[in-house]
Amino acid sequence: MTELIQKIYDLVEPMLDGTDMFIVSIKVKPVNNIKVFIDADSGFSIERSVSIHRRLYHILEEGGMFPSGDFSLEVSSPGVDEPLTQLRQYNKNVGRKITITDREDKDTTGMLTEVSETEITLEVKKAKEKTVVPVVMPFENIKKAVVQIIF
Repeated sequence: MTELIQKIYDLVEPMLDGTDMFIVSIKVKPVNNIKVFIDADSGFSIERSVSIHRRLYHILEEGGMFPSGDFSLEVSSPGVDEPLTQLRQYNKNVGRKITITDREDKDTTGMLTEVSETEITLEVKKAKEKTVVPVVMPFENIKKAVVQIIF
């Protein structure tokens, strides 16, 4: 399965050259259901998704990667509840509220204020003291990071 994911990655990557789009992940289920998750620094619109889907579907169909033609393809941005996995996603979400689950399964929620190559900084409100404190979290200690949607 990993070889197939790499082949699909190699087909999609050139389509994104010269744009602010990037591959977040590619998943292939045993029934040849291909899911390509793409994000962009400026947002990943439906029009962008449709364009990449059409081009990739055509390439897969014409290339005979699935000789029986038995495959399905989905191209979308990761859902709002999907964890952040790449540095570019963290950078894109500076100024938003996120919840970090660390390696010890402790959750910390705060405003993402800074991102470097090795760590992030959150502004965390301390309820009892009614203050905001910076919390620095190295990437190596982050098990999961999810953007919180505020209504």
